Amino acid sequence: MTTSAKRNSFFHRTAIALAICAGFFSLQVSAESIAIYAGKLFDSTNGKLLEDRTIHIVDGRIESVQKGFAKRDRESLVDLRDYTVLPGLMDMHSHLTYEFGPRAYMESYTWNPADFTLRGVDAANRTLQAGFTTIRNLGDHDNVTVSLRRAIEAGTIEGPRIFTAGKSIATTGGHADPTNGRREDLVGSPGPVDGVVDGPISARKAIRQRYKDGADLIKITATGGVLSVAKSGQNPQFMQDELEAIVSTAKDYGFTVAVHAHGKEGMIRAIRAGVDSIEHGTYMDEEVMNLMRRNNTWFVPTLMAGEWVTEKSAIEGFLPEIVRPKAATMGPLMQETFSKAYKRGVNIAFGTDTGVTRHGENAREFILMVQGGMSPADAIRSATWNAAQLLQVQDELGSISEGKIADIIAVAGDPLKDISELQRVQFVMKEGKVFKEPNEPSVEVFIEGEVEG
Repeated sequence: MTTSAKRNSFFHRTAIALAICAGFFSLQVSAESIAIYAGKLFDSTNGKLLEDRTIHIVDGRIESVQKGFAKRDRESLVDLRDYTVLPGLMDMHSHLTYEFGPRAYMESYTWNPADFTLRGVDAANRTLQAGFTTIRNLGDHDNVTVSLRRAIEAGTIEGPRIFTAGKSIATTGGHADPTNGRREDLVGSPGPVDGVVDGPISARKAIRQRYKDGADLIKITATGGVLSVAKSGQNPQFMQDELEAIVSTAKDYGFTVAVHAHGKEGMIRAIRAGVDSIEHGTYMDEEVMNLMRRNNTWFVPTLMAGEWVTEKSAIEGFLPEIVRPKAATMGPLMQETFSKAYKRGVNIAFGTDTGVTRHGENAREFILMVQGGMSPADAIRSATWNAAQLLQVQDELGSISEGKIADIIAVAGDPLKDISELQRVQFVMKEGKVFKEPNEPSVEVFIEGEVEG
């Protein structure tokens, strides 16, 4: 190499290092091959911490994981030897277009689709920065999260990988009927396109409409709910033939079915119909748990939502009066149900119902799960390995393993000793691209070999 070429190579490397120090790694460096030195690595397949590993990433996928620290020629290096490295976290129950507050009930009257979209853009960014690289969005306005998914995939905006249900499906007057609580002249007659069905035929049409809309899965509200402006929070709201029509049609289109359910009878009907997950599960008892185990039905607890509605029910005027007693009664039961289900061996996947709570604070769910008796390792597995199985993407996501997509996060401490570390995610990589670096730069990045101009 000539002296001039060496000088040019040095200047190229120096420019890259300066860009990184300025915090522009994800924008300025787009190396195809990356090595991550992991001081500790969480193996989500068995819940163990491994020490001193190198993760080799090529074109956004994990090529291999090896013992020790060994960077190859022409690999960028991300030095996380002082950190605990984990798979990207996955939240199985989120609502990017919502963020609940005293004025939330008026938004359907005063907001346009663009307003919900802009909220979703901000929520998506906060979610990714919190270490959640994948979410299920279980209900939205105007198919906004279909558009958000496309924008994230195109790189137009930053956010987690989205699997969206589009508009939730309810029965007339049910929990997700968007006209609940309106005065008579504003109620109209919502149908399958709007997510309101009555009978097997309209139920099938609603599923096909979600396919047409570009949804990834189906969300139904099999019982009453807490925050809807309706009296019952737990009554069954679908008949058995309607549920069976939903599940059989969903399978034709490759959809899984997520089920909002608080009351026992609604859960039993849904599980027997063959749904994939029960969300919330407040009044789940031993009979329901045994049925879930026999049918391999997943439970998504959403403990943060239970904590939130309990707190807000005590604030005069915060919730409508028809909602307050439901919140005060059902909210405190959710943690107790979760503890029983975990001890019983029900399959549990992580979900927060964020959108009821504030986006970006999803990791508080881990604390509530551990308080409910779950081990830290199992709590983390619920948001990685288990969540990937629920989504049926375990061949692509959920662990730091050969061939998987490179969704990787890191925290400074040991989350198996202090689960709250997951509320302080320091490093976020999604599909091999870095979106967040430690606040105090200790991540070193070098590019080996010649840099051609």
